[in-house]
Amino acid sequence: MRISTSLPTTPNGVPDIAKARHLEDLGYDSVGMSDFIVGDGSPGLDATLVLAATAAATERIGLEFGVLSLPLRPPAWTAAQVQTLQHLSGGRVILGVGIGGFPGSPFWHAVGAPVRGRGPWTDAALRALPGLIRGEPTTLDGTEVTLGPAAPVPPILVGGNSEAAMRRAVLHGDGWAPSLITPAALVEGAARLREIARELDRPVPSISVGGHAFLGGDPAAVESFTRVLVEVHRMPPEEAAAVPVTGGPAEVAERLAAYAEAGADSVGLALDGGDWLRDTEVLAEARARL
Repeated sequence: MRISTSLPTTPNGVPDIAKARHLEDLGYDSVGMSDFIVGDGSPGLDATLVLAATAAATERIGLEFGVLSLPLRPPAWTAAQVQTLQHLSGGRVILGVGIGGFPGSPFWHAVGAPVRGRGPWTDAALRALPGLIRGEPTTLDGTEVTLGPAAPVPPILVGGNSEAAMRRAVLHGDGWAPSLITPAALVEGAARLREIARELDRPVPSISVGGHAFLGGDPAAVESFTRVLVEVHRMPPEEAAAVPVTGGPAEVAERLAAYAEAGADSVGLALDGGDWLRDTEVLAEARARL
């Protein structure tokens, strides 16, 4: 079971890059960075630049986009950034991608990103990215583009819980990356993923689960989080209550094992419980118990 988490942030929302070395020392497989820029004043830094700084501060740990909103950027620009980060990091990039979750936000409008047709737009970008990153001549909007120096194409994980995301992962990705999903729901999702792969005569992608952990034992924080799942994500209350990961090493190891049994190869947890350093050690110990 591969594990990852995001970096803690300072009070003004800036990731603490120095803490990436702590994750590397604990044996984490990757450090994740979300692509979360809304444009209303909420903290949100460019994921590529944060991961580039993380690459300079570390030696081995993977650099994971969790996930990059492809419609926000022209495919050639995304490919150039990924290609550059692959060279700067020694090939440690894990490219999580998605259609984007805030298409009506001020930032989306400011950069001219498409609000409608994000699925087909993302499919087209995914068809172009591997060749662009490999330095192959690629035609975009009638213009042939060749980027260099060529770099290895990183693992591509397609985010989203929908069947469309599963199909996109089978067609264009190496992995499917659902989030906020219970082990029980993952069993059903993994079964459908295998069916889609058979229908399309394609390999079955790996599965990387994203979630949130509250390991500090604060019931109010867990309650607030589950309320958001119910009110914003329209999740049934019983299912929402089973999403957050809580407890000590034994309980967390049990949840990791349940995800593994359901088909997950990797779990990435945002540690929202309070004491980030302690929580990273709990998660590392839980993985060691598997």
